[in-house]
Amino acid sequence: MDHSRAPVLEALREFRDNGFVPFNPPGHKQGRGADPRVLDVVGEDVFTADVISVNGLDDRLMRHGVLAQAQELMADAVSAEHTFFSTCGSSLSVKSAMLAVAGPHEKLLVVRHAHKSVISGLIVSGVAPVWVDPRWDADLHLSHPPGPDEVRAAFEREPWAKGMLLVTPTDYGTCGDIEAIARVCHEFGVPLIVDEAWGAHLPFHADLPPWAMNAGADLCVTSVHKMGAAVEQSSVFHLQGDRVDPAVLKAREDLLGTTSATSLVYATLDGWRRQMVQHGKQLLDAALSLVTGVRARVDGLPGLRVLGEEFLGPALARSIDPLKVVVDVSGLGISGYQAADWLREHRRVTVGLSDHRRIVAQFTHADSEETAAVLVDALEALCAASGSLPRPKPVDLPSPDELRLHTAMLPRDAFFGPAEQLGAGQAAGRVAAEMLTPYPPGAPAVLPGEVITREVLDYLRSGLAAGMSIPDAADPSLETVRVVARGA
Repeated sequence: MDHSRAPVLEALREFRDNGFVPFNPPGHKQGRGADPRVLDVVGEDVFTADVISVNGLDDRLMRHGVLAQAQELMADAVSAEHTFFSTCGSSLSVKSAMLAVAGPHEKLLVVRHAHKSVISGLIVSGVAPVWVDPRWDADLHLSHPPGPDEVRAAFEREPWAKGMLLVTPTDYGTCGDIEAIARVCHEFGVPLIVDEAWGAHLPFHADLPPWAMNAGADLCVTSVHKMGAAVEQSSVFHLQGDRVDPAVLKAREDLLGTTSATSLVYATLDGWRRQMVQHGKQLLDAALSLVTGVRARVDGLPGLRVLGEEFLGPALARSIDPLKVVVDVSGLGISGYQAADWLREHRRVTVGLSDHRRIVAQFTHADSEETAAVLVDALEALCAASGSLPRPKPVDLPSPDELRLHTAMLPRDAFFGPAEQLGAGQAAGRVAAEMLTPYPPGAPAVLPGEVITREVLDYLRSGLAAGMSIPDAADPSLETVRVVARGA
């Protein structure tokens, strides 16, 4: 296919050049109705690039196939058979994928460290999860994707499961053995869905971990806004093989997606695909070279430790994405929460993830020697200032066994059923009616339908005191917890 083309961008330019005067949405009418104070911050071009698809980028019957062509080009770029654009992030894409594989009360293997969007999909759909434990590193207190043995054991327990949902890479950049897990799924005659939200760049460089379509997955979801160069909410999901009907997948996406998609998402997805096909190899060459130097420089700073090889092993991760720079700050006597807050306040540097002992700095092809120097200088300053920071409050870290909660009800039934708000001291032993999610990374510690334990409550409440965020709780302070009402 001709990857010099960008059908959405071309249609957007044609709309502008032809001087169309819209009497349909969006109501800002090419920015003419926007408050000048808004234009002063975001610029007029944001509004002039915001054009409705039907009778805007395309005609009333979508006869020019603008979006269809852009999706076909994206599929060709990554060797998928079908690609769908999502303007609601991978939160929508992964729900569409799940609903295309399993329906209400049907079973689906789901790795337990899945993002809250996956759990939302279980709640909305009524699918019954069969939990697959991730590989827990009890020393570093983080999880990696499961291996094929764990997946096989789950299918042997639940042979009627309709498929498997795997999350790889994790927020820490650790990756599972997709190819081996895909083989297990296919032996049982069911599809593998990969939530590869952090893997948009993986198809475009051989020195990065394998990406899902090349490794035999049937459905793959990726957030281009995370590791690519599209605006927030930009996501795609790819399909290959005959284990999932593309018409069913499209119907599920139509059920969940917006009918008022923004051309800003479509245009930046289209442009990013063209950029990666034409220049991705050299752009990622430069990014990988840059991050190699950054990892060495940061690892040389006193009190800091860059993690990587520690994540790999027979019972750990299969591979890692080096563009995720995971920095252990515990040698400074501070927490990752403190480090992230200090970097933002004092050096105007933001990081994507922080936990009780680490921060994660995400590099992409957009970074340069200049941005890398800002990060390294900021971390050097953090080392110098760390002695003046208060000692971090302790977090009661549960063991892997203590993190494994008993599922007493379907997530859907617990979430929508009668509930009550109890004091935290009374919640242990009760069935949760809400998600309790340290964010980021956004993998719930407690799900609707699970029996709450004292150990996990102590972990979350001590984490809050130490700087953790749990934004989806009905009571974000966790003084109270929403539980299933007695007799429900």
